[in-house]
Amino acid sequence: MKVFASSSYKEAHMLDTLVYVPVDGPHKEHDITVYALSTCGFCKKALAFLKAEGIAHRFIHVDTIPLETKNEIKRVLKETYHDDVAFPFATIDSKEHLVGFIEADWRKTLGL
Repeated sequence: MKVFASSSYKEAHMLDTLVYVPVDGPHKEHDITVYALSTCGFCKKALAFLKAEGIAHRFIHVDTIPLETKNEIKRVLKETYHDDVAFPFATIDSKEHLVGFIEADWRKTLGL
C-alpha cells in the first residue's frame, strides 16, 4: 500500500482509479506519474525527455477528462505535496514531485 503524506487514503485512492497511459522503458527504478495537458509544450518536452531516456512512466492528460475530476486531481496533489499545481506535475515514488519542466531539475531528481 502506498503511503501519502497528508491526504486521506480515500483521496490518494482516487488518483489510483484514473486511467493512465503506460510508457515502457528499460529504466524502471522509479514509479513515475506525469499529470500533463495535451496542448502544453513543456508537458510534451517532459514526456519526450522521459521516453528518450528510456524511463518507464505513466501519464494522463488532465485536459481530456471531466473538469470535476481535473479539479479533484489538482486538489489532491496540492494537499499531498504541499505545492501549487502547474503542468507538467510529476510524482516520483509517491514521495517526491516536480512542477514544470526544467531538464536539469528532472535529471537531478531522477539521478541521471
